[in-house]
Amino acid sequence: MGYVYLALAIIAEVLGTTALQACDGFTKVLPSSIVVTGYGLAFYFLSLVLKTIPMGIAYAIWAGVGIVLIGIAGAIFFKQIPDIPAMIGMGLIVSGVAVINVFSKTVSH
Repeated sequence: MGYVYLALAIIAEVLGTTALQACDGFTKVLPSSIVVTGYGLAFYFLSLVLKTIPMGIAYAIWAGVGIVLIGIAGAIFFKQIPDIPAMIGMGLIVSGVAVINVFSKTVSH
Protein backbone atom coordinates (compact mmCIF):
# COMPACT_ATOMS: atom_id res chain seq x y z
CA MET A 1 0.00 0.00 0.00
CA GLY A 2 3.01 2.28 0.52
CA TYR A 3 3.57 2.71 -3.21
CA VAL A 4 -0.10 3.52 -3.78
CA TYR A 5 0.16 6.28 -1.17
CA LEU A 6 3.41 7.42 -2.76
CA ALA A 7 1.73 7.70 -6.16
CA LEU A 8 -1.12 9.70 -4.60
CA ALA A 9 1.41 11.98 -2.84
CA ILE A 10 3.22 12.59 -6.12
CA ILE A 11 0.01 13.32 -8.02
CA ALA A 12 -1.19 15.73 -5.33
CA GLU A 13 2.18 17.51 -5.25
CA VAL A 14 2.26 17.85 -9.05
CA LEU A 15 -1.28 19.27 -9.08
CA GLY A 16 -0.37 21.70 -6.29
CA THR A 17 2.83 22.84 -7.98
CA THR A 18 1.15 23.21 -11.36
CA ALA A 19 -1.57 25.35 -9.76
CA LEU A 20 1.13 27.40 -8.01
CA GLN A 21 2.21 28.71 -11.41
CA ALA A 22 -1.39 29.74 -12.13
CA CYS A 23 -2.34 31.26 -8.74
CA ASP A 24 -0.47 34.52 -9.47
CA GLY A 25 0.96 35.05 -6.00
CA PHE A 26 -2.14 33.62 -4.33
CA THR A 27 -4.35 36.30 -5.87
CA LYS A 28 -6.58 33.81 -7.75
CA VAL A 29 -8.89 31.81 -5.51
CA LEU A 30 -9.33 28.56 -7.45
CA PRO A 31 -5.66 27.91 -8.26
CA SER A 32 -4.71 28.99 -4.72
CA SER A 33 -7.19 26.49 -3.28
CA ILE A 34 -5.72 23.75 -5.47
CA VAL A 35 -2.21 24.64 -4.23
CA VAL A 36 -3.17 24.40 -0.56
CA THR A 37 -5.23 21.24 -1.04
CA GLY A 38 -2.61 19.61 -3.26
CA TYR A 39 0.26 20.21 -0.86
CA GLY A 40 -1.85 19.22 2.15
CA LEU A 41 -2.79 15.93 0.51
CA ALA A 42 0.77 15.37 -0.71
CA PHE A 43 2.20 15.63 2.79
CA TYR A 44 -0.63 13.59 4.29
CA PHE A 45 -0.03 10.72 1.84
CA LEU A 46 3.73 11.05 2.25
CA SER A 47 3.28 10.61 6.00
CA LEU A 48 1.42 7.35 5.30
CA VAL A 49 4.17 6.25 2.92
CA LEU A 50 6.77 6.60 5.67
CA LYS A 51 5.07 3.83 7.66
CA THR A 52 6.27 1.26 5.11
CA ILE A 53 8.96 2.82 2.90
CA PRO A 54 12.22 4.29 4.29
CA MET A 55 12.21 8.10 4.28
CA GLY A 56 15.24 8.57 2.00
CA ILE A 57 13.91 6.14 -0.59
CA ALA A 58 10.38 7.55 -0.50
CA TYR A 59 11.62 11.11 -0.84
CA ALA A 60 14.00 10.23 -3.68
CA ILE A 61 11.17 8.63 -5.63
CA TRP A 62 8.75 11.44 -4.79
CA ALA A 63 11.18 14.16 -5.80
CA GLY A 64 12.47 12.38 -8.91
CA VAL A 65 9.11 11.46 -10.37
CA GLY A 66 7.68 14.83 -9.32
CA ILE A 67 10.43 16.73 -11.14
CA VAL A 68 9.75 14.88 -14.37
CA LEU A 69 5.96 15.25 -14.10
CA ILE A 70 6.30 18.97 -13.29
CA GLY A 71 8.53 19.34 -16.35
CA ILE A 72 5.83 17.69 -18.46
CA ALA A 73 3.05 19.79 -16.88
CA GLY A 74 5.06 22.98 -17.48
CA ALA A 75 5.50 22.04 -21.13
CA ILE A 76 1.82 21.16 -21.64
CA PHE A 77 0.09 23.90 -19.66
CA PHE A 78 2.56 26.79 -19.73
CA LYS A 79 4.59 26.13 -22.90
CA GLN A 80 7.79 25.92 -20.81
CA ILE A 81 9.67 23.48 -23.02
CA PRO A 82 12.83 22.07 -21.38
CA ASP A 83 16.01 22.27 -23.44
CA ILE A 84 18.32 19.31 -24.09
CA PRO A 85 20.44 19.72 -20.92
CA ALA A 86 17.26 19.89 -18.81
CA MET A 87 15.93 16.72 -20.44
CA ILE A 88 19.25 14.95 -19.91
CA GLY A 89 19.20 16.01 -16.26
CA MET A 90 15.66 14.70 -15.83
CA GLY A 91 16.71 11.46 -17.49
CA LEU A 92 19.56 11.11 -15.02
CA ILE A 93 17.14 11.67 -12.15
CA VAL A 94 14.82 8.96 -13.49
CA SER A 95 17.83 6.67 -13.91
CA GLY A 96 18.81 7.30 -10.28
CA VAL A 97 15.31 6.45 -9.06
CA ALA A 98 15.38 3.28 -11.17
CA VAL A 99 18.75 2.26 -9.71
CA ILE A 100 17.40 2.77 -6.19
CA ASN A 101 14.32 0.67 -6.89
CA VAL A 102 16.09 -2.14 -8.72
CA PHE A 103 19.32 -2.47 -6.79
CA SER A 104 18.96 -0.95 -3.32
CA LYS A 105 18.46 -3.33 -0.42
CA THR A 106 16.93 -0.40 1.50
CA VAL A 107 13.75 -0.48 -0.62
CA SER A 108 11.03 -2.61 0.91
CA HIS A 109 9.07 -4.40 -1.82
